[in-house]
Amino acid sequence: MAQLRLQTLQAIPLLQVTDEVKKLARKILTLGLLPATSDRDATHIALASAYEMDLLLSWNCRHIANAAIQTRLRRLVEAADFNLPVICTPEELMENDHEQDN
Repeated sequence: MAQLRLQTLQAIPLLQVTDEVKKLARKILTLGLLPATSDRDATHIALASAYEMDLLLSWNCRHIANAAIQTRLRRLVEAADFNLPVICTPEELMENDHEQDN
């Protein structure tokens, strides 16, 4: 199964960490929206924003799928001329999908 998952992932293109992605991630960290040690989380958010993703799924409720910081993140991302995608956990997405079916 692990090999099958790896083969499936090979078909998915990787997003490039561009200078604008790095700049946005630095802003997220510099303004203290995430701890300085959370550079990977900040880059994850910056990638999803810069590449105009509609949705960012994460199980990381401490730094990414965290409603307490999303409003401030949205303001910062929009000030940098990007849009913050909808951020939620897979469970939240599935709950929302199930509600629409009813």
